[in-house]
Amino acid sequence: MAVTVVAKLRAKAGSEASLEQALRAMVPKVRDESGTLSYVLHRSVREPGVFVFYEIYQDQAALDAHTKTPHFKGLVAAVGPLLDGRMHADVLVELDRK
Repeated sequence: MAVTVVAKLRAKAGSEASLEQALRAMVPKVRDESGTLSYVLHRSVREPGVFVFYEIYQDQAALDAHTKTPHFKGLVAAVGPLLDGRMHADVLVELDRK
């Protein structure tokens, strides 16, 4: 069963460009992971310092594998000082699709 993650990150004032650069660098790495079905980065129109990842993994095992990769662990460490607060992530299980 597919697992979706919606992760929201807010940049500290003045750190928007650095955070965006770090997040953009992550995209091709995660898209190459086995079990990643979709990995899309967004920036809020109303709040340009807010970034949202929309991620879909084949199953929970694929999500678990993603969180154990060196690039995921490196991103978490790198962006911590750039964030205004903590990252918020909702993990969702797909119930229905057209």
